[in-house]
Amino acid sequence: MHTCELPAASMLVLLFAGAIALARPGTNYDEAKVPQYTLPDPLVMQDGTKVTDAETWRAKRRPEVLELFRKHVYGRAPGKGGKVTFEVFDDEAKALGGKTRRKQVAVYFTGKKDGPRMDILIYLPPGAEKAVPCFVGLNFAGNHAIHADPKIRITENWMRGRGAGVVKSRATAAGRGKSAARWPVELIVSRGYALATIYYGDIDPDFHDDFKNGVHALYDKPGARPADAWGSIGAWAWGLARAMDYFETDGDIDHKHVAVLGHSRLGKTSLWAGARDERFALVISNDSGCGGAALSRRAFGDTVRRINTSFPHWFCDQFKKYNDREGDCPVDQHELIALIAPRPVYVASAEQDRWADPRGEFLSCVGADPVYRLLGTDGLPVKKMPAVDKPVAGTIGYHIRSGGHNLSEYDWRQYLDFADRHFGRGKR
Repeated sequence: MHTCELPAASMLVLLFAGAIALARPGTNYDEAKVPQYTLPDPLVMQDGTKVTDAETWRAKRRPEVLELFRKHVYGRAPGKGGKVTFEVFDDEAKALGGKTRRKQVAVYFTGKKDGPRMDILIYLPPGAEKAVPCFVGLNFAGNHAIHADPKIRITENWMRGRGAGVVKSRATAAGRGKSAARWPVELIVSRGYALATIYYGDIDPDFHDDFKNGVHALYDKPGARPADAWGSIGAWAWGLARAMDYFETDGDIDHKHVAVLGHSRLGKTSLWAGARDERFALVISNDSGCGGAALSRRAFGDTVRRINTSFPHWFCDQFKKYNDREGDCPVDQHELIALIAPRPVYVASAEQDRWADPRGEFLSCVGADPVYRLLGTDGLPVKKMPAVDKPVAGTIGYHIRSGGHNLSEYDWRQYLDFADRHFGRGKR
């Protein structure tokens, strides 16, 4: 059994034996070498005032924490803008042999059909008589990769090639369905949900070019970028918000019950999207690690320095100040989860994915629990990390499953059950 004993959620000072300096060679996978750290209390204002009621959290503390994440971690994204338009260019009532209805929607960022766009691929239960709840998530390899369906449009945008991330590799039909194991379309639809997905490279290509491509090029002002300018995670989260704008116009989707989901770097994105946009009714982080659900101050596995060095475009430049200085950052990732409260959030880890620090992901849920309880929910029902493949769920859900870094059918089944519970659908 994989367990860890933790102090009460209200005690945000976590002490570990064998503390070492944050600046160290190599990657730490030894709990005895996790540095001593003190987590910021999500219920204490910057001026030291203790938050003791829900109204003060909503009116003062939540905006303060959100602003700290904008300034120090993810950067500032622009607003919706008045130019974004939508076009349904495919609507097939009996797709996949009648198992589902398929829609494809073009989102034109400038309102021009010959301009930059992202495509939303949507599968819906066939013959649904009313609007259905929806899972939405970004994908890594193009919409056509999530299913072998030959009707899915293939993106013309940047595609990661072999080797260096800056290589542009044109997507082809050969990639159809290569990521299908991560997107069990038929299962999701059979449970009464819509599935919507967007290729993340449609929004912003995932390599560093000084933010001259993707949506940054459309919205950034000329001249030097400020230290809190949005990075790629901020851009991808902005794209998810534009998808939500579309859902509000689509009578087939219950836009009041949309769950945003992401895996790995896109799990970091789903958490930030859900924190900044309260229209998302439920938020799911799958193996998101550093800069996602895992506590940065633990410096276990992936670290702030490593992630900023390998992926300098993901976060705002201000975040680089905290390379090897995680304790100086005024926020940590438990507060990111707290920003989602009181909406349901589910964090998942994998036993072999130590790079993403499963214990640090669980501890973030523990650290967010006091905010959930202040707002009248049951929060996280345990203080002790559960055994592998033994999910726990209140308004905060968590599991660590067997296996490695991946989005599996096991994960999806937990998310569907969690959504059933919180969307009032009952477990199926």
